[in-house]
Amino acid sequence: MGGLSIWHWLILLVIVLLVFGTKKLRNIGADLGGAVKGFKDGMKGGEEAANKTEIAAPGNTIEGEIKDRQKS
Repeated sequence: MGGLSIWHWLILLVIVLLVFGTKKLRNIGADLGGAVKGFKDGMKGGEEAANKTEIAAPGNTIEGEIKDRQKS
């Protein structure tokens, strides 16, 4: 009596489909999938950037040029 049978899950699924509709559920699934993919890509990009970053030895000067970005 403590567990849910297949009939309980089917009734719950029908109620969810009636309340939200299939189009909205499809959009939610696509948005969630895109967010997960973006998160994974961000994690891969962060690892690659960490591997490419070089740390300067103490006493060494890194020379560069600073550019001012202003929106016109």
